[in-house]
Amino acid sequence: MSEGRSLATMIELGHRHASLEAAKKLEPLMETMVDEPVYEFHPLGRMMRGGERVRRYYTQFIANFMQTIVGYELLDEWANEHSVVQEYDITVDVGDGPETHRVVGVLFADAANPALLGGERIYGGERICRMMLGELFDELEALS
Repeated sequence: MSEGRSLATMIELGHRHASLEAAKKLEPLMETMVDEPVYEFHPLGRMMRGGERVRRYYTQFIANFMQTIVGYELLDEWANEHSVVQEYDITVDVGDGPETHRVVGVLFADAANPALLGGERIYGGERICRMMLGELFDELEALS
């Protein structure tokens, strides 16, 4: 187990991040992460990094994407001292009816600062990722 990190603290950090996201509390949400978080999107093989870009992501995520959510269900969750994995079905209203998408998010602790998240790996189809990211989708970089 890594020094300063435990299963209980990782679970608390993951749950706090998820609940702040659901509550649309941008500033406390950003405080759960390092200054330069990394977000990866799989299987798309794309990523974004940096506090400014992640802040823009969550700003539009809260203002636009979350308004389309008509329901979600946490299907399962797994955790260890390095990460919390959450599997969701998210149902969104796309204008001509609801669509349900499976999304898996892996919230991972920062190696240098285990009290904060280093970012997230998001597993989902291109359609849901485009909806979540909005205009930022076109700014994603190839995974290195």
